[in-house]
Amino acid sequence: MRHGGNVWDGEGPGYWLDFSANLRPDGPPEWVVEALQSAVADARYYPDRRMRAARRALAEYLGVPQERVLPTAGGAAAIDAVLSLRCGAVWTDAVAFGEYAARATVYGRVHGVWAGRCAPGDTRVCCNPDNPTGRALTREAVLEERRRVCAQGGEMLVDEAFIGFCPEHTVRHDAGDGLTVVGSLTKTLCIPGVRLGYVVAGPERIEEIERRMLPWAVGAFASAVAVRLPEHRGQIERDAALNRARREELRVALETLGARVAPSQANFLLADFGRDMTAAVAALRAQGILVRTCASFGLPASMLRLAVRTEEENARLIGALRRALEGCACAESR
Repeated sequence: MRHGGNVWDGEGPGYWLDFSANLRPDGPPEWVVEALQSAVADARYYPDRRMRAARRALAEYLGVPQERVLPTAGGAAAIDAVLSLRCGAVWTDAVAFGEYAARATVYGRVHGVWAGRCAPGDTRVCCNPDNPTGRALTREAVLEERRRVCAQGGEMLVDEAFIGFCPEHTVRHDAGDGLTVVGSLTKTLCIPGVRLGYVVAGPERIEEIERRMLPWAVGAFASAVAVRLPEHRGQIERDAALNRARREELRVALETLGARVAPSQANFLLADFGRDMTAAVAALRAQGILVRTCASFGLPASMLRLAVRTEEENARLIGALRRALEGCACAESR
């Protein structure tokens, strides 16, 4: 499974309880639904090519000047836009989101595992919080890494797709001078089908990316959601607090099953069950539950990345996992 959220297989989205995609478990907030409904009237027109309303609102929400932010069609488009600009190598952590290497390959760039050294023109990619562990680096640690990279002639790309769950670690206010930040509203608002992301960088970098973008990159629906972001910052912060409580309860429950769970500040947990989970994953799927295997991250089959969902859904997952593990143990003992 290269990505989570493969709910279009089989019976369709409504059939699955999806722990493979780490999205707001309660679905899009009511204000997002209202914004999408209000945008229907604008869907008959070409969107504003300059994305002025979305840019103003994102700048206010993110707390950065307008000339330093650029809306994109999701976080993946933001990553693609930045990695298309240079020709040097792309350096990632050993365990990282696969799209960094995939996009590097598309643009003919060498991809490798970061070992502390780079050459002029190279890009060091860092996901913070990390995917798939959920581990977050402090702002100071990221900026120190930027200093080392830039001293060698490289640049730093920080993917903050999950920063809404630990905003104290963001470096978006430090963007520029060899540091570009990309992000997405997909996770915090549960809108993967809307495609709303952003790039934060120095004004020159923003202008360079915008010149290369396809026209109408952000449509009416994404723009309508962006415009409403500033007035709903409080609810997004409350959602992050609720996620922390749910995440802790899920961590404890997974550990009662014998799993080792990595510390996380995101809306998912990486759990190592110490055994091949292939059969257990199949058993969960047969019950309509999707989980994220970690082969695409280069991790062993004993590990699963599990989204944090509602208390009731998390309890259903734990019950299904317990039955699956017990069933596998019985099969192995025969």
